[in-house]
Amino acid sequence: MERRKRVAVIGAGAASADDLARAEQVGAEIARHGAILICGGLGGCMEAAARGARRAGGTTIGLLPGYDAESANREIEIPLPTGLGQARNVLVVASADAVIAIAGGPGTLSEMALALKLGRRVVGLGTWQLQAPDGTPPPILRSDDPREAVRLALGPGPAAG
Repeated sequence: MERRKRVAVIGAGAASADDLARAEQVGAEIARHGAILICGGLGGCMEAAARGARRAGGTTIGLLPGYDAESANREIEIPLPTGLGQARNVLVVASADAVIAIAGGPGTLSEMALALKLGRRVVGLGTWQLQAPDGTPPPILRSDDPREAVRLALGPGPAAG
């Protein structure tokens, strides 16, 4: 049996209308490719991406910071309470084959760093611009288009880095 790909969508809990629209498009595209959407299970970009995936017939998993499965947004099909608070960020990215970062604050930045550390493919869609101390950019694939971001995330070959 071949396992379905898993894509984590990370991003701002409080996002602009444009970022929410992009997140919803990303979620729908993940579902169209037959992949499973993983996220932090709460609001903002997480809820928008899950909504897009569910409307396109996809599966959504939310790794929640607390112990209450009912705290998940209504688009999460499989809520997984962790009780880990922000430390659940490592579970979000470790559970995925690839990560798509949309906008975001410090939590998104931490997830991007953890994903890179774990060797996951990271695609940035209007998110943090980073560089190493020597000035080189980290291996984050970039896109301005939700469909292309998902294609990059699911693309062949090893994760960048």
